[in-house]
Amino acid sequence: MEGAPVNGLFFIKTGTVKVFRTGINGREQIVRFGKPCEIIGHRGFGTQEYYSIGAIALQNTELHYFSKEHLQDVLLTHPKFAYDMMLFYANELNRSENKVKSISQMTVRERVIDTLLYIHRKFGDLRGYINLPLSRKEYADYAGTTEEQVIRVFSALKKENLIIAKGKKISIVNVSKLKNEISEHNYFLDT
Repeated sequence: MEGAPVNGLFFIKTGTVKVFRTGINGREQIVRFGKPCEIIGHRGFGTQEYYSIGAIALQNTELHYFSKEHLQDVLLTHPKFAYDMMLFYANELNRSENKVKSISQMTVRERVIDTLLYIHRKFGDLRGYINLPLSRKEYADYAGTTEEQVIRVFSALKKENLIIAKGKKISIVNVSKLKNEISEHNYFLDT
């Protein structure tokens, strides 16, 4: 999708996708993770001619495609839907601004913790298990750091009994302690 002409956007019906941008030397920066009932491809929907981001399914995924023309017709004829889309875009802008803030103001440890909490909010259960198996590199690509740094932070968090990590399976033992560690950065703004 990245670099392809913008023809519409997609609603995720089932599955999980990784939304990313390719940077210098082909390095991936993960923008977010999408799950059912969320939209992908919307960042190119306005005036851009080409998608500035790409998406890859992390598991079997079913998408519903809406052409630009169809979506424009729906937005013009259904004010409630147009209003909901406006709120969605405002939330996305807020999320993007907070992501810039986290990368510029948080330490590597705080960014990795923020990433764990974000993934847990979207894909975790009440017992702390994260139901999205990601590689250390994928955690690093979201947190804006290196795989080696993620491994170091995960090791420290394991020693502090804050997480349990075995391969791609991760469980947060103490969510409140992790939230507290990054509380000065307004944890709940990035939903």
